[in-house]
Amino acid sequence: MNIHAIRAIYIFEMRRTLRTLLQSVVSPVISTSLYFVVFGAAIGSRISAIDGIHYGAFIVPGLIMLSLLTQSISNASFGIFFPKFSGTIYEILSAPVSYIEIVIGYVGAAASKSILLGLIILVTARMFVTFEIIHPLWMLAFLILTAVTFSLFGFIIGIWADGFEKLQLVPLLIVTPLTFLGGSFYSISMLPPVWRTITLTNPVVYLVSGFRWSFYGSSDVSVGVSLCMTTAFLILCLVAVWWIFKTGYRLRT
Repeated sequence: MNIHAIRAIYIFEMRRTLRTLLQSVVSPVISTSLYFVVFGAAIGSRISAIDGIHYGAFIVPGLIMLSLLTQSISNASFGIFFPKFSGTIYEILSAPVSYIEIVIGYVGAAASKSILLGLIILVTARMFVTFEIIHPLWMLAFLILTAVTFSLFGFIIGIWADGFEKLQLVPLLIVTPLTFLGGSFYSISMLPPVWRTITLTNPVVYLVSGFRWSFYGSSDVSVGVSLCMTTAFLILCLVAVWWIFKTGYRLRT
């Protein structure tokens, strides 16, 4: 394996984050802080505790997951789309670098940025609410697994997109609504039986539920099911990436 190639791609992508620090880190943190102010303080004061957890603390895992999903997709999709847009993708494809090394470089950088952002938001949340993490190792496991999975998903979107508009299509019109409807700000046990059943078809429910369990030991669905669903989506993304490089789908535009 060409470690130097992976390192070069990884460092280049991480340095791009430093050049756009306001957009990559500061903006998501400020947006999440506003969620805490609006939902945690204004709305949370009118809502009783959920499963014995203060509402402000209850939404912490959901808000972290919301930022994690959107940023993982955005970072990875733009990272691979821009070389296609500028034409530098040909330099990468003609270099002695395998597709595995390309994926590790781009997805690894996107996942690293998302994990770092998630940890920053976790620390920032302490400024607004008091919470505990019962299973810190499981919390990190879910954080890393989700970041890697959705960075792979973003990588696929970046290859599929043929314009900047499509880069924002999936995060804004699909992922964000699914996250809001996936139990980020409420427990699905509060829903009527029919809507509860419909909500269980939302894959984000399992991500948020498993992540919340690592904080408070309470979840809407079994943590085993959450882990299996996340792993299944990871495998699906890996298969899709393998097919893309196998067929050369939209790598040369």
